[in-house]
Amino acid sequence: MKLVTFKHDNTTSWGCIHADGVIDLGRRLGASIPDVRSLLTQNALAAAQAAAKDQAADFALNKITLLPPIPNPGKIFCIGLNYEDHRKETKRDKTEEPAVFVRFAESQVGHNQPILRPRESTKLDFEGEIAVIIGQRGRRIAEKDAWSYVGGYSCYNDGSVRDWQWATTQWTAGKNFTATGGFGPWLVTADEIPGGTELTLITRLNGVEMQHTTTALLVHSIPRLIAHLSTWTTLEPGDVIVSGTPGGVGARREPPVWMKPGDVVEIEVSRVGVLRNTIADD
Repeated sequence: MKLVTFKHDNTTSWGCIHADGVIDLGRRLGASIPDVRSLLTQNALAAAQAAAKDQAADFALNKITLLPPIPNPGKIFCIGLNYEDHRKETKRDKTEEPAVFVRFAESQVGHNQPILRPRESTKLDFEGEIAVIIGQRGRRIAEKDAWSYVGGYSCYNDGSVRDWQWATTQWTAGKNFTATGGFGPWLVTADEIPGGTELTLITRLNGVEMQHTTTALLVHSIPRLIAHLSTWTTLEPGDVIVSGTPGGVGARREPPVWMKPGDVVEIEVSRVGVLRNTIADD
């Protein structure tokens, strides 16, 4: 299924994509499964599929506002320098373990919503990434078992305010300005994408391809990331792992390419879809 969180007439709900519209599963399943995170927590995909069976769409996509698929994740882990070409363009040393930082939920917007360039900087950069959403609780997960803990996949733009990111050795500030990251358009459940499937990632800025890679080129694979993270924290349903960006970011181009108001940035992941955001000033 393609699961979405959306707003219609100032009411937030969740559902699944059907043709060119959305089936409102929040209305059908009620308080027992109030959101996508609860669906994953309760391992209730079968209930969602049953509720959607033979149903017509309740809303056309152009009549709703898509929010991040998981608007309330407990944790958002971002992995830095996880493609070799990006590590090389940043001139950073190799590390034996994944480089991990975090984002906060308010730093994200959904599909077709504006990413905001903060008034404190003009150095807003794109980072196309594949988001992995955890589907079940786990601690100290072995790599060989990791795929069974994946609940689904989505597209992610780890929008980065570079001068704030580079101001210190810690990246938190530059990665967490409000509404600087994109997440969506939906979550494709793991039963649609078997574990180990090679996924292609493409970033386009105003229709021009800026990044292109596949998961075969990840330095630390998705199972490795799950094993590493679950060693030191408990992974919970709805947690998000943003798995890394490839080379080609705007900051490392000559001259640098910064996102500006009016730009359109797209993150495409094969078998998932396209996340599209415009850029606006905050």
